[in-house]
Amino acid sequence: MSRVEISFDYLHSLATPAISPPPSRIPQQPPLDVASDVVLRFGFMEGTARVTADRCVYDPQSAFAPEPFQANGSRARMLAIVANRGEVVALGGSSDPELAAANLVRQGAAVVVVKSGVRGAFVVDGQGITHIPPHRSDRVWTIGSGDVFAGMFAVRWGVHQDNPVDAAEIASLAVAAYANTMGLPIPAVEDLRVSAAPVESRGGQAYLAGPFFTLGQRWLIDEARRGLQELGLRVFSPVHDVGRGEAQMVAPADIAALEQCDVVFAILDGLDSGTLFEVGYARAKGKSVYALAQAVSIEDLKMIEGSDCRVYDDFVTALHHTAWRA
Repeated sequence: MSRVEISFDYLHSLATPAISPPPSRIPQQPPLDVASDVVLRFGFMEGTARVTADRCVYDPQSAFAPEPFQANGSRARMLAIVANRGEVVALGGSSDPELAAANLVRQGAAVVVVKSGVRGAFVVDGQGITHIPPHRSDRVWTIGSGDVFAGMFAVRWGVHQDNPVDAAEIASLAVAAYANTMGLPIPAVEDLRVSAAPVESRGGQAYLAGPFFTLGQRWLIDEARRGLQELGLRVFSPVHDVGRGEAQMVAPADIAALEQCDVVFAILDGLDSGTLFEVGYARAKGKSVYALAQAVSIEDLKMIEGSDCRVYDDFVTALHHTAWRA
């Protein structure tokens, strides 16, 4: 559609991407006209799709200003909006995503599915609100997972005409399968139903243990803190909440926070002595420990793994499993 190549650069799959060229410099193309019985319409950075359909699933995919479905002349006898919380808020005119979704239903949408990350999804229609839990995967890759959800929902609700709750449940299972393998195609529905268990973010307070003495270490601490917060956890981070100082001031404050936390997320690369102390103290107190170790030998992990800490080599997977604590 566009003569300009658009790229998205992610440092990890929960990172905010660097978009090139900047969105304000992407030239807009004429509308793409699509007519069919069932259409899955995505928002484009380089233009818009004008749809005529019996059933349409619309995923606006815009972090800036999602376009209302009918704004470009699109028409559908039955419309399902599948969007994240921010998009639903922008489209529905309320800061509460569920109220915004209900507003969109009153304005003519047959159903609105509010994608809510680690909280799963909420299906809002004329019957009320139904929560769809996320499903666990051994590994977690999130780039493209929203496309998979919208695509599977369109197949089940649009083509097979499942009720929207069942369609969203299958879409959630499809996301778990994709997140685990980073691969397509998605397995058959009967295989999806036995492949993953529902999970919930358990919330609570996480203690973030890790070195923060170099620029790279501090960047990773900041990213881990942001990621855990986005996944529904309150986070105590020694560098953010206590800061640097004398041992007699820092150590008691950190230990008090360890006593109060529900889970510890530890960054083990570098085998920082303070981090290893915090892990050992947490396990002695019966606290669950989830750890990231990308450059640590198996021998150096012996006591960590032997004391039932969960160790991961992927950053985003480690964050999700900390939130789930399944």
